[in-house]
Amino acid sequence: MPSTTARAGGVFLPIIKSLSLSAGSEPNDPSSKKLGSYLIQSQFQCAGNSSALFLTAAAQNLLCLKLAEELGLVIASPWVSWFKAASLPAFISLLLTPYILYKIYPPETKDTPDAPAIAAKRLEVMGPVTTNEWVMIATMILAVSLWVLGDAIGIPSVVTAMLGLSILLLLGVLEWDDCLSEKSAWDTLAWFAVLVGMAGQLTNLGIVTWMSNCVAKFLQSFSLSWPAAFGVLQGAYFLIHYMFASQTGHVGALYSAFLAMHLAAGVPGVLAALALAYNTNLFGAQTHYSSGQAAVYFGAGYVELPDVFRIGFIMACINAVIWAVVGGVWWKFLGLY
Repeated sequence: MPSTTARAGGVFLPIIKSLSLSAGSEPNDPSSKKLGSYLIQSQFQCAGNSSALFLTAAAQNLLCLKLAEELGLVIASPWVSWFKAASLPAFISLLLTPYILYKIYPPETKDTPDAPAIAAKRLEVMGPVTTNEWVMIATMILAVSLWVLGDAIGIPSVVTAMLGLSILLLLGVLEWDDCLSEKSAWDTLAWFAVLVGMAGQLTNLGIVTWMSNCVAKFLQSFSLSWPAAFGVLQGAYFLIHYMFASQTGHVGALYSAFLAMHLAAGVPGVLAALALAYNTNLFGAQTHYSSGQAAVYFGAGYVELPDVFRIGFIMACINAVIWAVVGGVWWKFLGLY
C-alpha cells in the first residue's frame, strides 16, 4: 500500500482498536495504558522503518527519486536498489522497536491467554477468503513484481499502477466511486504536480545551486570532511521537520536543496539521495502532526500528547543511531561510498 496514512487508518488502527477493546483498554480513559497505548506507539514508531524499507511504501519516496533525477542523479533499478540499501537497518529497527518500547513505555497487560481462542472465533465468523480478496492478492503480487522487475522488462511503474487499477475495476473488485472517494490520493496527485514543478523550476533557475554553494562554503570554513558534513546536514534535515506537518511538503520544500548541499560538500550522490529519502520516512513519528498517520494514531485517543513528543524524540535518537551505525557499515559493504 503506497500510503502510510492508508495503512494506518485502513489496516492497523482497526486491528489495534479491536485488540485493545477486547482487552478492556478504552480510548480517552485511564485503561488506555492497559494495552492500546503500547500497541499504538509500537506500530506508529515501526511505520517509519517499514515505509523506508520499500520504494512503493509511501508517496514521498517516489517524489524523492524524482527530485534526485532533477539534479542529475538517476538510480539504476530503483526498487531493488532502494530495498537492498534499506533492508538491514530497517529490519533491525523493526525488530528492536517493539522491545525498546516495551521497556520504556510498557503496557499494563502483559499476558493475553484468551487471544488465540478469540482470534480463531473471529476468523470462523469471517468465513473463507472471498473471490474478490483472491483477485486483490493476485493483483498486488503482480503489481509488486512489475515494480521490482519493470526496468529490466521495459514496463514503467506508471503503467504497472494503471494495469493493477484496471484489473480491479474490470473484475469488479473496485467501483469507480471507490476511486473518487479516495480524497487523499487525489490530494497527493495534485500536490505532486505542483511540488515537482516548483522544485524543478527552483533547480532550473539556479536557486538550489546557489543555496547549496553558500552552505558548502560555510561548512568548508569549519574544515569538515564529507562524513561530518553528511551528519550535520542529515541531522538538520531531520530536526527541521518539527516545523512541518507533511512529509511530502517537507520533501518538496527542502529535499532538492539539501541533496544539492550534500553534493557540494562532497558526499557520494547515491548515498546522499537515499539517506535523505530514508530520513524523510523516519521523522514521520516525531509528533502528532508530523505525518498523516500521526494524526490518525493520535486521534484514536490512546496516547497523551506529552508521551507523543517524549517517545517520538527518544525513538528518533535510537533510529538515528541504528541507521547511522548499521546503515553506515551496510552501505560501505554495498559500495555506496
